[in-house]
Amino acid sequence: MNNKILQVIACPRCHAKLQYDKENQRLICEYEHLSYPIRNGIPVLLPESGVALNDNQKES
Repeated sequence: MNNKILQVIACPRCHAKLQYDKENQRLICEYEHLSYPIRNGIPVLLPESGVALNDNQKES
């Protein structure tokens, strides 16, 4: 994931900065406790694509 992209993209729900989880190919919003998938190198940042994280998944 391009570092410049990570600096400008935000959670589609709360607009907070997202964290990159390289191992699971997803972006994580710590505030909403959601993850957004990265498919074929493209972040899917639709509000309905967010997946709730449980406590074990929050660690990236």
